[in-house]
Amino acid sequence: MPPKAKFTKEQIMEAALQLVRQNGVDALTARALGDKLGSSARPIFTVFQSMEEVRQGVETAARRLYDRYVAAGLEQTGMPAFKGVGMQYIKFARSEPKLFQLLFMTEQARKPDVTEVLPVIDDNYLQILASIRNCYPLNQEDSEWMYRHLWIYTHGIAVLCATGLCAFTEEEIGRMLTEVFTALLKEVGK
Repeated sequence: MPPKAKFTKEQIMEAALQLVRQNGVDALTARALGDKLGSSARPIFTVFQSMEEVRQGVETAARRLYDRYVAAGLEQTGMPAFKGVGMQYIKFARSEPKLFQLLFMTEQARKPDVTEVLPVIDDNYLQILASIRNCYPLNQEDSEWMYRHLWIYTHGIAVLCATGLCAFTEEEIGRMLTEVFTALLKEVGK
């Protein structure tokens, strides 16, 4: 008969998520997680098969949190949905830098081409792409081009924020995204 679990799966996942939020994914070890729970590492393995399973659970939880930021961007009033998503992407990087790094700054096993990267790293791709097409008279190809270029720019700002290399006000971020978007729209219109 297997030993009775000292902690629930949810308790372990919450502790693991907090550990990664504070110290990054490299800090997620059995010993560190056991310490966070006030225990040895042994009780973790009555619920999980491996630390890789815990890590995958943390990534899933981080992705769910990120999805809420995207949803807030798509529903934001007072600005186009696509800009709202960009603002929320950067807000996620600023508010949850270690989780942002886990999701968007971790080396990929498969290195997608720049035209394929967004669908690979973001499950919200089609929804975000639709937000462009709903607001602007662009065809599919131009919408994808716009999204890709703006994501590269937005990702750069987000990385600067997540790593603490630069600080921007929300007003500066909004202005920069508008300037680049306007320039890209002009380019598409040529």
